[in-house]
Amino acid sequence: MHSIEFIASAGASAARFLDGLVHPCAAADSMTRGRHRAFIAANLTAGAFALFALPLHLAFTGGISLPQALAFAWLAGQMPIAMYLSYSGKLETAHALSAALFSCFIGWMAFVTGGLDSVALVWLAIVPLEAALSRSRKVIALATISAATVVVLLLLARDSGVDAGAFAADWASDQVRTLAILGGLLYALLVAFRVEWSGADAEVIASEREARYRLVADNVSDVITLHSQDGDTLFATPSIRSLLDLSVNEATGDGLFQRVHVADRPGFLTTLNDVARLKATKSLQFRARRGPSKPGESGQPSYVWLEMRCRPLGYQEIVDGEAAVVAVTRDITRYKAHEEELEEAQIEAEAASAAKTRFLANVSHELRTPLNAIIGFSDILRQFTPAQLPPERQREYVDLIHDSGQHLLQVVNDILDMSKIETGNFELCVEPFLPARCIGECVDMMRQQAANREVTVHFDVPESLPELNGDRRACKQIFINLISNAIKFTRSGGSVTVGAKRHGAWVDVQVRDTGVGIASEDLARLGTPFLQIDSGYDRRHEGTGLGLSVVKGLVALHGGEVHFESTVGVGTCVSVRLPAHAPIADVCETPVTVAPVEKAARNANTMVA
Repeated sequence: MHSIEFIASAGASAARFLDGLVHPCAAADSMTRGRHRAFIAANLTAGAFALFALPLHLAFTGGISLPQALAFAWLAGQMPIAMYLSYSGKLETAHALSAALFSCFIGWMAFVTGGLDSVALVWLAIVPLEAALSRSRKVIALATISAATVVVLLLLARDSGVDAGAFAADWASDQVRTLAILGGLLYALLVAFRVEWSGADAEVIASEREARYRLVADNVSDVITLHSQDGDTLFATPSIRSLLDLSVNEATGDGLFQRVHVADRPGFLTTLNDVARLKATKSLQFRARRGPSKPGESGQPSYVWLEMRCRPLGYQEIVDGEAAVVAVTRDITRYKAHEEELEEAQIEAEAASAAKTRFLANVSHELRTPLNAIIGFSDILRQFTPAQLPPERQREYVDLIHDSGQHLLQVVNDILDMSKIETGNFELCVEPFLPARCIGECVDMMRQQAANREVTVHFDVPESLPELNGDRRACKQIFINLISNAIKFTRSGGSVTVGAKRHGAWVDVQVRDTGVGIASEDLARLGTPFLQIDSGYDRRHEGTGLGLSVVKGLVALHGGEVHFESTVGVGTCVSVRLPAHAPIADVCETPVTVAPVEKAARNANTMVA
């Protein structure tokens, strides 16, 4: 057990030592670092073997021959080449030097062992194979040239009659041949060792890279896809399942395209085609169906907004024969929702600005008109003595001044009430009271206005209605505003009907007229402050446009509801639902669902803002 730990520790120490010898320029890329480390390890091993074996050889044989010296010199020469690579980081040059050194060694051994007939020449075939480990065509070509040069030199030596005997002396041919074979085998062993080491490093590096890429692909929220020019999906990362509830296999081919919204498909195909054809980077926003093709519970398929950024693939990046575009797609549904919210906020801000403009225009008009009447008629009374004006004229002027003052007070009260409702400062004094009596008083107050306009008012409120639970003054203001509006927008000869009935724990008060009516598209705007809807007739009616806004705000404070029904040319019906003050046992069996007070008040404030 301890020996295994020692070997593992020694191996780790050797790996750290070799990593320390790798030049910094190659340390950044794991694949390049592996090739440098394999070259340095093999060459240092050969040099260390020579330095270790030479003393042993001298000790056992007592001397050394020239071939043996050449063999030891060649092995020892590997060490400076390894150190050169460690110092310079030039792998191609180091491979070229190693090939040249081995070619010289084989050439000399072949020269002294038979020239072109020497068995040592066979090892020259290893030279270009060893150079192939550099992955450089230039180094392979140089190694091949160095091996060929050796053959050419041997051929020239034979043709020139150079005798190798002077160099061979009394060396035994068997000894020289053995050294040549052993040297070639040793070199082949080193090459094989480097191939195995490089291959092992490559497998480890590839496994690590695949693990990292898999980790990124499985955890990144964006989807990376490869597409052909015609829009087919050739590859997709697993994150497409979390984005569209779609597997990788289902997304390939036209699977992803089938999920694109029909209206966005032309843009999808055009973008991919343009990127592949024009070699330009483009972005596209489109909708895609999420989940199965069957619609959900709502009856409609679920779509999400996606943004796809596409760029063309270069020839060096092609991983599939048909791949032309790489795209990164992300979910921008929240961004689109935020964008819509900003647009709605801008519309609301513009509406608020328009409301302010209407406020200034209407208030200035509504304040100036009664003030002009008050000032004008009071000046007349100042200019003439009581004896100069008939009593009936004096009474008429006083009545006009009084009516103008009342109208001015009503405008100011509406503005103050509206302001209190919007700021939440309107205080209700809630108490039970009889609705029939309160509504009857309001009808009596408005009968003179109705008579002046030749409008008939019908009162249909039963005395048996339960008491209302609310602020009597606020409810009275609600009823007066509704009846006044109904009379104002009813032509001569028409009628206004005021009725009420019980509805569960509520009392519904209805004011129905036979007036001009309101178009359906304008109903949603009813209750907007300072907004008057002409409904097709020519003249503008008096009023600030605050009446219905105050009504909606006060009803919301009571926790009730306001409902409008209208038909152009037929008339309008406004229904107000207010809470009844009645024991639970007396409540009708018909259930009624209404918004809470806080929600209703908030909705009212939103509409009047």
